[in-house]
Amino acid sequence: MIIILKPGVSEAQALELVGKIEATGLKPLYMPGVERTVLGAIGDERVLQGLHLDSDPRVDEIKPILSKYKLVSRELNPVDSHVMLGKHAVGGDRFTVIAGPCGVESRDQLLGVAEMVKGQGVAALRGGAFKPRTSPYSFQGLGEEGLKLLKEANQLTGLPTVSEVVDAADAELMANYVDCLQIGARNMQNFRLLEAVGRLGLPVLLKRGMSATLEELLLAAEYIVNAGNNQVILCERGIRTFETATRNTLDLNAVAYLKRKTHLPVLVDPSHGTGVRELIAPLSYASAAVGADGIIVEAHLNPCEALSDGHQALDADQFAGLMAGLRPFVEAAGKQL
Repeated sequence: MIIILKPGVSEAQALELVGKIEATGLKPLYMPGVERTVLGAIGDERVLQGLHLDSDPRVDEIKPILSKYKLVSRELNPVDSHVMLGKHAVGGDRFTVIAGPCGVESRDQLLGVAEMVKGQGVAALRGGAFKPRTSPYSFQGLGEEGLKLLKEANQLTGLPTVSEVVDAADAELMANYVDCLQIGARNMQNFRLLEAVGRLGLPVLLKRGMSATLEELLLAAEYIVNAGNNQVILCERGIRTFETATRNTLDLNAVAYLKRKTHLPVLVDPSHGTGVRELIAPLSYASAAVGADGIIVEAHLNPCEALSDGHQALDADQFAGLMAGLRPFVEAAGKQL
């Protein structure tokens, strides 16, 4: 349920109501606003009715949350959320670009790409230390050594880092090295992993599963937020369809739909969404036009030598061209690059 308080209710009065809700065993939420405060109560609504808050002089209105995903819904929080990557806020009027190699391969490779993308003004550096691959014979990442290199790249460039966690047992280890944990498409419904990153409280980039519905994506985000972590960024990365011309079918419908249904920031991954280097720029522009809060793209000093996904990585000139071409689309959408 959503409990909207009357204008002028003090913080102390609002927190007193929070305490009453919590005392019943319900999960309380406290969301102070500029003009008035909104409270939430998650659980059996019959228990809430026993408090008779509808007759409390501090309460203006009580409304049920109808969607299955309560905490990430705009019904509960109609205002866009911001997620902090270092000192950079993802969401609102900012269009965030995260870029870097698919996998961390070596110190020279990672630091070179980090300097390359930093020179173009990106907000964060991506790089996989643990790589879940379809084939067991493909490059699986450097593991903790890769995490150490990401930490070094962060210290040298100041760029916050994003890296994929593939096992709940690795979550705490990774939290010592990186600024944001990515949940990949293959793990979107790994519920123990979602709960583990939820307990850590570190920002999470949650990618849509390759065959997942949007409701399933939002419910996966609900697992993380329900575990105590509201620093969640959603990512549309393409879905599997009958089309074979591209690696996946980038579902930009999803971006517009998600922006209506949730207050969480929404990014787009045109690299995995297409798997075609030449399509990354136009679909990045389209992502900005449809309302995305940013993009995450793959970049490499020499894509021909990349150990993973080199066919969809941008080199220095291509990445610079992407950033230059992106600006007018971002500005037309009312955001800042």
